[in-house]
Amino acid sequence: MIKRILENKIIDKIFGWKIIMILWARQIWKTTLVENVLKNNFKNKNIISFNGDYIEDRELLNNNSLTKLELFIKDKDIIFIDEAQKIVNIWNTLKILIDKYKKEKQIIVTGSSSINILDLTSEPLTWRKIIFNMFNISLSEYSQTFWIRETDTNLENFLIFGWYPDVINSESNDEKIQILKELANSSLYRDILEFQQIRNSDIILKLLKLLALQIGAEVSITELANKLWVDTKTVDRYIDLLMKSYIIFKLPPIFKNKRKELSKQNKIFFYDLWIRNIIINNMSSLENRTDIWWLWENFLILERMKNNSYNSKFLNSYFWRNYNKQEVDYIEEIWEQINAYEFKWWKKNPKLPNWFLESFPNTNFEIINKENYLEFIL
Repeated sequence: MIKRILENKIIDKIFGWKIIMILWARQIWKTTLVENVLKNNFKNKNIISFNGDYIEDRELLNNNSLTKLELFIKDKDIIFIDEAQKIVNIWNTLKILIDKYKKEKQIIVTGSSSINILDLTSEPLTWRKIIFNMFNISLSEYSQTFWIRETDTNLENFLIFGWYPDVINSESNDEKIQILKELANSSLYRDILEFQQIRNSDIILKLLKLLALQIGAEVSITELANKLWVDTKTVDRYIDLLMKSYIIFKLPPIFKNKRKELSKQNKIFFYDLWIRNIIINNMSSLENRTDIWWLWENFLILERMKNNSYNSKFLNSYFWRNYNKQEVDYIEEIWEQINAYEFKWWKKNPKLPNWFLESFPNTNFEIINKENYLEFIL
């Protein structure tokens, strides 16, 4: 059992915030984490659990009146609502609960999509909630459970099979692939297809494959729309849904003139590389792949993101590229300090482009390769 970094953070916030939200994709054991926290640390509290997967619980929590709900929760100290994205009026229910009980009860909410949660709760619950993003297993968490040497030895597995707990616990590659195929078929797109009334699921699946093939490259919405024979608004909407379902994320470009940022193309990466690999049907070993550079870049940016998030580092992340196709893989901006990184699978010694240094002269620069990646991430 790999100890999750969020465990102690959640314990510290219980009965300190009115609503604790834990969000991320399915099958990463969010429910298990919450249940363990409550079982091991709050045995003396009365706890009730609801699950958005159950019709009865959805109907109970969809009701805008507390009359029936109070019969279940009136003597409870902690209310745990799992898979909250399934509950259409969850934002209104949470507001009613807070207005009624103030600080008397602790509400804990988990969701495998921010659809129906963050969009609708951001305004009425702004000062009443704290949100934790619970990523899949991170390299930091893995290395705290196992030796660093074992972490380094398993690097290829992480790049190919990702970080899902059930996969990490599997012994053979065939077993890992079987689990991932079942996960992709059963739950990967469930919230998008079921709750957003997607008329043509083939389009969003084809879009995801196009994004998987362009990993690490700048993405043109117009080009994607043309290839899919749809309008750009549809592509924008589907990308937004994929992001809210914690499948992909954007990395924007950096410019000296900040007003130009929104007019340029983003790069798109995957929150777990197994999704990308299984979509393109390539679970081959690294020695047989031609895309190792892009896997490596995605892996490093993702693990750095996890570490920054868990350590509450508030910064902006970017990439840089000019018209001459000179580029910098990854940039972090903390206040006015710029830290730039080049990712190399093999040891090389590139230099920052002069054009970049003209715009950002006081940049710290580092090359990240297989020899020092653990320092970069951990």
